[in-house]
Amino acid sequence: MSTRTGIYPGTFDPITRGHADIIRRGRKLVDHLIIGVTTNPSKNPMFETEERLAMVKREVAAMDLDNVSVVGFNALLMKFAEAQGASVILRGLRAVADFEYEYQMAGMNQYLDDEIETVFLMADVSLQPIASKLVKEIALYGGDITSFVSPAVRDDVVARVERIGMKGDY
Repeated sequence: MSTRTGIYPGTFDPITRGHADIIRRGRKLVDHLIIGVTTNPSKNPMFETEERLAMVKREVAAMDLDNVSVVGFNALLMKFAEAQGASVILRGLRAVADFEYEYQMAGMNQYLDDEIETVFLMADVSLQPIASKLVKEIALYGGDITSFVSPAVRDDVVARVERIGMKGDY
């Protein structure tokens, strides 16, 4: 019997409670879920790839999930999925805007490899507003991000904001 492997790719800059929700729920759909932490310079990351990789590994370890692993990659998603033996790409959706982007990406990915299916999971209603970009923006302007990320990630983000020295003027 073959093992069904899924990939949940993202920059995870930083990993949020919304990401954790998709990981917990998505792992039930496959035998092995690989969280693929990727580079994406166009997103202007707050954390370097190695820092994000360590952060995601720490958060996944804290969730104590036996069929989830974390791997960094810097390649075309479909090439990474093929190399990992994945048959599923897992994507989380928050809003209509996410769907439009993800729908286009799923179509391109299907064109590249029609043996790998994309599966969309809606974020839990209570977590739908959470986006890494907004978490960073709130933190950069001195806002409280406790509700959006784990305590350890909050500490990482606050330390980074203190290091780069940006907080809003009142």
